[in-house]
Amino acid sequence: MHCPFCRSTDTRVLDSRVAEDGSAIRRRRTCPTCEKRFTTVEQMQLTVLKRSGTSEPFQRDKAVAGARKALKGRPVTEDDLARLGQTVEDTLRAGGWAEVPAHEIGLAILQPLRELDEVAYLRFASVYRGFESADDFETEIAMLRAERDPVEPSPQPTG
Repeated sequence: MHCPFCRSTDTRVLDSRVAEDGSAIRRRRTCPTCEKRFTTVEQMQLTVLKRSGTSEPFQRDKAVAGARKALKGRPVTEDDLARLGQTVEDTLRAGGWAEVPAHEIGLAILQPLRELDEVAYLRFASVYRGFESADDFETEIAMLRAERDPVEPSPQPTG
């Protein structure tokens, strides 16, 4: 670890704490050369296992880019997209994988996208799940409606 002030490589850890959500470690450090203090944060690196068998670091921007295509022309802000990206990353981190299979990223995008915009969800799901006919869309729309408008039980006759 290099001191950000004097670039010395001899730094000392004064205190270490785990972040509230357990996803990072915060370390308070001091530099014996310049005597300044600074904080570092260590976070687990998410790695994506691609279909080809190769691995690469997870990039939130790539996940957001896929959702952005589905959201084209929809009334969604950049803040909404940023929150979606954070939700996807949080979901993946909570999964506890050493390497996240690429298809899990698509699954992690589906639910927050459904909550954000149903039309974009249908667009994304149609590509991700490989819809092949209008029947596939109709089935998915019926599931959306059933979740949004649950059927109320009919009143029981009294007598």
